[in-house]
Amino acid sequence: MVKREFWLNRIEAAWERRSVLWLSGVRRVGKTCLCQTIPEIEYFDCELPRVRRLMEDPQGFLDNIGSKRIVLDEIHRLQNPSELLKIAADHYPQINIIATGSSTLGASTKFRDTLAGRKVELWLTPIIINDLIDFKQTNLQHRLLHGGLPPYFLEAEYPEKEYQEWIDAYWAKDIQELFRLERRYSFQKFTELLMTQSGGVFEASRFAAPCEVSRGTITNYLSVLEATYVIHIVRPFSSRRSTEIVAAPKVYGFDTGFVCYHKGWLQLRQDDFGVLWEHFVLNEIIAHTQTRDIQYWRDKRGHEIDFILSHRRKVPIAIECKWSEAGFSPRQLLAFRRQYPDGTNYVIAHDVDRPFETEFNGISVKFINLETLIADLQR
Repeated sequence: MVKREFWLNRIEAAWERRSVLWLSGVRRVGKTCLCQTIPEIEYFDCELPRVRRLMEDPQGFLDNIGSKRIVLDEIHRLQNPSELLKIAADHYPQINIIATGSSTLGASTKFRDTLAGRKVELWLTPIIINDLIDFKQTNLQHRLLHGGLPPYFLEAEYPEKEYQEWIDAYWAKDIQELFRLERRYSFQKFTELLMTQSGGVFEASRFAAPCEVSRGTITNYLSVLEATYVIHIVRPFSSRRSTEIVAAPKVYGFDTGFVCYHKGWLQLRQDDFGVLWEHFVLNEIIAHTQTRDIQYWRDKRGHEIDFILSHRRKVPIAIECKWSEAGFSPRQLLAFRRQYPDGTNYVIAHDVDRPFETEFNGISVKFINLETLIADLQR
């Protein structure tokens, strides 16, 4: 079983802050396998009836635990999961607990208490650069085509049938158990359209007719997909200037493999790498920053910056994603910096071995690889 060292270190760091950790991420992203590689851990699968019976009396269950570290996998299957975690956090701080789920903690109505102040959250994303080394498969083009769910990433052949099986399981287990939506066709059609147009600007009214539902239902579907980590909503950065896009978000599929599957890409052409690299960079930023507070910028003349980071009201960091640094044009950054002159400018390209810096019309631009970006963001 592969030890994903980056994530194991994150878990240990989280336990130093709180005894309860909520580990979330999409189905088959590797939550169970990750937990089972933690030293001295005891694993409980809450999908099993006998395990659920064990936990009907939370205090009795915790009193009889011999281990100092336990996993409660698929904890939303319990009748009252938040009660058990609350008791554990308040009265059994010596027991380190990981509770896993395929959605944000507040997505399920079963969580009557979101455990504010009692837990740390960790979002397990599809495979990142650190994981490539652990899996001993460093072919980035393979990662872009197969995606970052470990079972599909490790397949030698393109796992086309497995993607559809995942979609069926996602509807049956995540959507029906947590949200109990109706109209399977409409929901899956909407998901398919989003994946096909992944990275584009989202307008709910454009999806209503092909999905045969109202605009309000489309908006609800979007929130469900976001709560279960299947899409990322990247909202516009602006200061409400009349020349800027201020409301329309961009929507990204959670994984390059599923984007390729829905686009019908069984092999990648040179033109495909740019959009997939943009998705991969976004996944990397999310994994390391553990935030959804990532934006983009666009004006009404069509200038656009892929990602803007402006945490805690700091000057905006502009990030442009290019598969090759030779494909960069400064036009977009120059337009952005005319409006927002302060802040760092990055071009993230997979073929930059050594970072370098260049000026364009007085604006400094750093050309770096993804590892350097992450190192810079963590300073």
